[in-house]
Amino acid sequence: MPAVPLPDPVALGSAGSGRAGSAQPRGDGHLTILYRGPLASCDYDCPYCPFAKRRDSVEQLRADRAALERFAAWVAAADHPVSVLFTPWGEGLVRSWYRRTLVELSHLPHVRRVAIQTNLSHRTSWTSDADPARLALWATFHPGQVPYERFLGKARDLAERGIRYSVGIVGQPEHLADARRLRADLPDHIYLWVNAAEGRTYTDAEAADWTAVDPLFGHSRHPHPSLGRACRTGDDVVSVDGDGTVRRCHFVPTVLGNLYDGSFRAGLGPRPCPLDMCDCHIGYVHLEPLGLYDVFAGGILERIPNLA
Repeated sequence: MPAVPLPDPVALGSAGSGRAGSAQPRGDGHLTILYRGPLASCDYDCPYCPFAKRRDSVEQLRADRAALERFAAWVAAADHPVSVLFTPWGEGLVRSWYRRTLVELSHLPHVRRVAIQTNLSHRTSWTSDADPARLALWATFHPGQVPYERFLGKARDLAERGIRYSVGIVGQPEHLADARRLRADLPDHIYLWVNAAEGRTYTDAEAADWTAVDPLFGHSRHPHPSLGRACRTGDDVVSVDGDGTVRRCHFVPTVLGNLYDGSFRAGLGPRPCPLDMCDCHIGYVHLEPLGLYDVFAGGILERIPNLA
């Protein structure tokens, strides 16, 4: 990736609680939804992952499919702009209904972006049916779960198809060589992010190694103090589960209402974060003092920074 000037994570983290500049216009009814249905099955068993390898029963898979189809129908009928990030507990793209939903939503004129977190274990040819201007993937490489060349081949195939995507890796010490190799082998325009390993602290020397791979690693290195700070979640960003229950984000259990009866709308509005810390990208990217809507302008959901 070409060297570009990027905001200093520490300086941004010490900013006040006022509104930062944003990549998405406010006041036009645009709603960003993080959807997580009941799917819990994953084809990988990464030792550092809290979800690990699980299997869903036939009944559970049917319930997940029905929930997803209901959600997709709501999005299709929405009378305002919508963006969606699917954040399944397991791997969604090995299931046909997730691939089909992503394709269908990508063709709706009021859907600005539809993205999903994935391990790329699935085939990638299905993306040819989607609108590449709206579809995006957030892909994670898991060493030990998939041969390096297989993952790299799929990533390169996506690039050749013109699909927007980012690639990431967990910052475990044993993954550093793979991360460096990925950075060298991926197309220059593909952003390679690094997530700090759960519960791990990094020395300055270790952090420097990871920052050489991902210049934005500083945002992930430490949890962000969030109590009382302005956050877009609960305002124009919400979390939705398979039953349609709406919360401000995945990490705050307070219910705002339900998507399908419209009761959630009365609960929307600016509000400070009630948690002491926020340590997950899908949460803190919306924390306004960090200014990450400027850093990731145009690529909030797929985790692609604006390098223009």
